[in-house]
Amino acid sequence: MSKRTFGWLALATGLVAGIVFLGAFVGAVEYTNRLEFCVSCHEMEQTVYQEYLTSTHFKSPSGAGATCPDCHVPREWGPKIWRKIRATNELYHAALGTIDTPEKFEAKRLELAEHVWAEMEANDSRECRACHSYERMDFHKQDRRAAEKMEPAMEQGKTCIECHKGVAHNLPEDYEPDD
Repeated sequence: MSKRTFGWLALATGLVAGIVFLGAFVGAVEYTNRLEFCVSCHEMEQTVYQEYLTSTHFKSPSGAGATCPDCHVPREWGPKIWRKIRATNELYHAALGTIDTPEKFEAKRLELAEHVWAEMEANDSRECRACHSYERMDFHKQDRRAAEKMEPAMEQGKTCIECHKGVAHNLPEDYEPDD
């Protein structure tokens, strides 16, 4: 085999291997972006998933719903990959058994929630805003109390999570609101 033929063969093999690897990587990222994957560990299935099932993010009058990745994983590729990398810490602690019982989970619930809330405040509730935006809200169709809160929140540039902690999951027992 000539050097030239070997070079083309090596290039073609590398290209095919790269495409296969990229496809497998994208497939793995998308597989881990499914509700079924999120609740596949029993500590999630027994705790926050049960709470989610009673929330308006699961069942609503309009039939619209959101799943775990809709609220916890960015849609943009770069931030999504960064979130997936950081999620390996969660897998590590799942393997260690840090929160492998409802009791252990409850003991760490506030700490875990505070991490999520801090991230949501830092990114201006990016995942919430993928479905909810001040610009599309009709304050006249909201109930009076909601409109009284939402309009000033919009004017003050508040993030969603500043007011909506516990919207899909129970608040930790030891949580103390700022206001």
